Amino acid sequence: MPTIEPQPHEHRDVAESFGAQAERYDRARPDYPTEIIDRIVREAPGPRILDVGIGTGIAARQLQQAGCTVLGVEPDERMAALARGGGTDVEVATFEDWEPRGRTFDAVVAAQAWHWVDPLAGAVTAAGVLRPGSRLTVFWNVFQPPPEVASVLAGAFSRFVPQAPAFFDRPAIDLYRSMMDSAGQGMIQAGAFHPPEEWRRPWTRHYTRAQLLEMLPTTGGMTRLPADTRTAILADLATGLVDTTIHYTTVAVTARRR
Repeated sequence: MPTIEPQPHEHRDVAESFGAQAERYDRARPDYPTEIIDRIVREAPGPRILDVGIGTGIAARQLQQAGCTVLGVEPDERMAALARGGGTDVEVATFEDWEPRGRTFDAVVAAQAWHWVDPLAGAVTAAGVLRPGSRLTVFWNVFQPPPEVASVLAGAFSRFVPQAPAFFDRPAIDLYRSMMDSAGQGMIQAGAFHPPEEWRRPWTRHYTRAQLLEMLPTTGGMTRLPADTRTAILADLATGLVDTTIHYTTVAVTARRR
């Protein structure tokens, strides 16, 4: 029989490893395009937003700046503490175990986090707290390095973590496709949403070599590595990376509550 690979949300050790780099994560991870944030706000019937897997509060701060009141749910106390420091209320729990206590919201969002949530259980919980006509919107920043940067990254990982999957030999959007499909299927199976839609917004960001070296340790491919391996990879990358422009596409899967 074929082997069934665990889904991302079943890798709790990875899902809850980002807190070890919480302060770096908050400094180095990019914001989300204003167009995506503005569309979430514009299509919400009111200002109350539930942010699932709020992390350090990067998206939440943007939503607050747009006039929303945000409550976060976050399983990692280290990440939650930084989000609270930025002025957001956060309750520590996985979304599957979180208690709504009768509260309702005008939108439920998840930025860079929905793949750590069971897609069906998450959609059912979201449907239970969404007001009719409001949206569940889950979105990701898809990082697409140029070929010369991808080659340096692939070489470093092949030397120090040869057993790691090859992340850099195909378009980054392909790596997110299964997560997007799972999110959409969860919304459909929950039975409480109109058919899901996709939103996309391409954009670019210039990185210095130092900024790349600051950001890379916050990625899931590096947070669980032993400290000495991570240090060796970064030292190797420091000799090969150069200032560059990274192409991103922010992709969202969204559905309106019936």
